[in-house]
Amino acid sequence: MAREGVRPSYDPAGPDHALRSALQDLRTGRWMAMRALLADTTQWSQWTQRTQVLAAAAAGTDVVRAWLAEEPGSVHTAVLHARVGVERALRARRERHRRTHELWIEAWNVAQSATRLAPRDPVPWVCLLALAQLDPQQRWEEHRAAAPEPMLPPAPWGLLAEAGKRDPFNREAHHRMLQFLYARGGGGRLAEAAGYAQWAAGQAPPGSALHVLPLYVRVERYRRDSGHDAALDLHWVAEDAAREAGRALDSWFEHTHRVERSLLDLNHLAHALWGCLRFPDAARVFEAIGPYFTPPPWMYRSPDRDRAADLFTQARDRCRAAADGSAAHH
Repeated sequence: MAREGVRPSYDPAGPDHALRSALQDLRTGRWMAMRALLADTTQWSQWTQRTQVLAAAAAGTDVVRAWLAEEPGSVHTAVLHARVGVERALRARRERHRRTHELWIEAWNVAQSATRLAPRDPVPWVCLLALAQLDPQQRWEEHRAAAPEPMLPPAPWGLLAEAGKRDPFNREAHHRMLQFLYARGGGGRLAEAAGYAQWAAGQAPPGSALHVLPLYVRVERYRRDSGHDAALDLHWVAEDAAREAGRALDSWFEHTHRVERSLLDLNHLAHALWGCLRFPDAARVFEAIGPYFTPPPWMYRSPDRDRAADLFTQARDRCRAAADGSAAHH
């Protein structure tokens, strides 16, 4: 096989070629390819993912504003406009920009109007959920709704339910809820996030990406603890880590096809299986990843974040060698 040594690359579009060409168009200031792509997108999971990637690329430009000026009544533009507003507000928060509050309120208003313009679309509700992390003190009533389970904390449960009504088990909606829980109270309690991830995975049907959620919380815990010492590797061989990785493999990976899987989920699963020494299983997930990789979770393994691709490649080669060895054995 000539597969050895292929250096993985990071591409926000991953294997979605149609999305990649729309992104190229967008970067030159044009919106027609984006408009055509969105018109062709029929599944909520793909719609959610594509609008997120497009908005991240459009947030530093005026492309969506130009499209809005041309087609003010377009529902797709309204949703993308909300996406861009959220992206800008979250970036401002990360950069501690003085306009953060103003951008947040602006984004909230645009997302609210998108819920009315696109009443069947989960994405405007996902946008409102994403903005909730800007209110870690839960001053807004909608961010401190009572949980459906007594063990879970008050949070934007109503917003999650609205997204879920339109697209049950929407992947991004649950990730936005996790981000809210990480931020809650000014630092979040990881035990609450872990409880939430277990609860969400427990509700999800086979094939749902929510079965991968506990692996994200484990990475977050590792990231927070990390002094990058060898003891941290024991983090992944713990029995509950191996159990979570096994569940994600059996309940999600084994029930899905390549096109339905998020690249980020695949990378988290490969990373977890490699970490808990299930090399032949991890090799199958690396195979599904193909030439693309995502910097998280690999970048948290080293103080030098630029080494993420090297770590990914080392793990992939180790797992392939083990899988080839066990195949030769049988």
